[in-house]
Amino acid sequence: HWRKITNGLPAEAGRIGISYCNKDPKQVYAIVDARTGGGIYRSGDGGESWKLTSSEGRLWGRGSDFGEVRVDPTNPETVYVANTSAYKSIDGGKTWRSWKGAPGGDDYHTVWINPEHPENILLASDQGATITVNGGETWSSWYNQPTAQLYHVSTDNQVPYWVYGGQQESGSVGIASRGNDGQITFREWHPSGGDEYAYLAPDPLNFRYIFGGRVNRYDKVTGIVKDIRPKTPHRTLRTAPLHFSPVDKKTLYFGANILFKTSDGGDNWEVISPDLSREKFDVSPSIGVYTTPAMATMARRGVIYSLGLSPLNQEIIWAGTDDGLVHLTRNGGKTWANVTPPQMNSWSKVSSIDASHFDEGRAYISVNRIRLDDQKAYVWRTTDFGATWQLVTTGLPASPLNVVREDPVRKGLLYCGSETSVWFSASDGASWSPLRLNMPATSIRDLVVKNDDLVVGTHGRSFWILDDVSPLRELADGLDYQLTTPRDTYRFERNTNNDTPLPPEEPAGKNPPDGAIIYYSLPKTAGGEVKLEILDSQGKTVRIFRSSDKADVSDEGSLTVPSYWIRPHQPLLSSAGSHRFVWDLHAEPTGGGRRGYPISAIFQDTPGGQGSMVPAGTYQVRLTVDNKVLTKRFKVVSDPRQ
Repeated sequence: HWRKITNGLPAEAGRIGISYCNKDPKQVYAIVDARTGGGIYRSGDGGESWKLTSSEGRLWGRGSDFGEVRVDPTNPETVYVANTSAYKSIDGGKTWRSWKGAPGGDDYHTVWINPEHPENILLASDQGATITVNGGETWSSWYNQPTAQLYHVSTDNQVPYWVYGGQQESGSVGIASRGNDGQITFREWHPSGGDEYAYLAPDPLNFRYIFGGRVNRYDKVTGIVKDIRPKTPHRTLRTAPLHFSPVDKKTLYFGANILFKTSDGGDNWEVISPDLSREKFDVSPSIGVYTTPAMATMARRGVIYSLGLSPLNQEIIWAGTDDGLVHLTRNGGKTWANVTPPQMNSWSKVSSIDASHFDEGRAYISVNRIRLDDQKAYVWRTTDFGATWQLVTTGLPASPLNVVREDPVRKGLLYCGSETSVWFSASDGASWSPLRLNMPATSIRDLVVKNDDLVVGTHGRSFWILDDVSPLRELADGLDYQLTTPRDTYRFERNTNNDTPLPPEEPAGKNPPDGAIIYYSLPKTAGGEVKLEILDSQGKTVRIFRSSDKADVSDEGSLTVPSYWIRPHQPLLSSAGSHRFVWDLHAEPTGGGRRGYPISAIFQDTPGGQGSMVPAGTYQVRLTVDNKVLTKRFKVVSDPRQ
């Protein structure tokens, strides 16, 4: 049973945040967002009556974004408010000081106060979590956690490639997919000239230049950022599509309500479409009390939200809007056709479009309809240039989709990202299976298939990379003895840092495996030993691994360093199921066994004495199990930077 309490509060309030003091629960504070009378209110009688203590806009403004007030659990006179900065009052909300924040706003959303030790406080912001244990005198860093809120992801053509994206409240960023120092650290993480929310488009012909935002050109060498936005009037959202043509690689497209292109790095822009948004839109019942006559007559406001550039034909461009339209040009923008699926309506957001790598008329779109109170997943496929569409979502959960991508190597292999995980289909969307693995449940905002990797941008858990999708490309029906063809493997040095390593307390991301990734599947537990052999192009044995190999157990009492530095033993598994094994591109250690640990140490990933690194060339991997012998060839490729 509920009873509305209004005495002293604004008559027409929006979002309201509530907090009471543990020591005296009748002392209650409310932060009220209201057109008239917004501010901080206090009640001394458990909410029966209220009094305005502060009407300062910096505290309660942007209430639809924030609305967080917290009271010290032991002292009702000490109050905290979270907004673009965090604020503190020690006189019951009458006067306030900015307590933590930065120019431009850090956007604090939640405050937690330890009920037994109120000097221990946690602030959750768009950048991550930060903690004080001394009442705010000093704070921990949010850079010790992978909590970047990314909107889109892109990659360049360096070796190793870099990953880029725009992150909420932290601007644009670029980071190497493999660190030279054996892991991915702060040394690789750097602003990239865009802004928060931005698409970033690295120049495919010269990775020195990064295009981002609406629109800037960033020079990685000089650090100079130049505004190159089109001069033609246009509407745009924060996440305006920005993509280089996959065909000629020098033409850059920029999506607003109209589509622009440039072939000279943004010095000159050409408009190649009319306004592709809805001229009029329906008023959805999901907006509730905001349904007014004015809503139905609002000015045109939609924009191009996604672009699909054909990798087969530069003239073919798909454009999807945030108000539920799909358009197609087959002549480079001279004429456009509305090819919207008939089931779509206003307020449907075309969150992504992927033009096929195999057929000019094939494309895939993901559609997000949360503004219509519709939480279902939508992936539509066309094979006839949008004349007809098929909904292909069997197996997907009732969770809105943000992205769908086609694998560029295997036809019919698709990936999509929902609000909780990554999914894949090996049947052109006829059925879907989860690909979450060890990734936390988080919002998947964008996917890129880069070479043999699947690169993911999440909203709250940073970038993730699935290092090798080769098993999905060779996925066979039925469980049998299988050995996947290893991808070409670069001959990278494990760690080029021959000086004192970073301490294990320093946050770092893991590098991809430093060697050839070998996948194999067994339909049942092997009846005997499993053997994996590495052979050179002449058939000469380079390395042999057996399921009977034992770990080199070190006596911790004899080690000169803590055991947390040491790379764990990698067993060759003989159990039923799919397995991954990494050959580190080294021959058999001379003398056998571990012989000390190098100064180029990595936390939990430092190998003992290794044999010599093998030269570039063609190799074979041979799997022997249950009297079956499977062999695949692959290449070891020289590091192109050397």
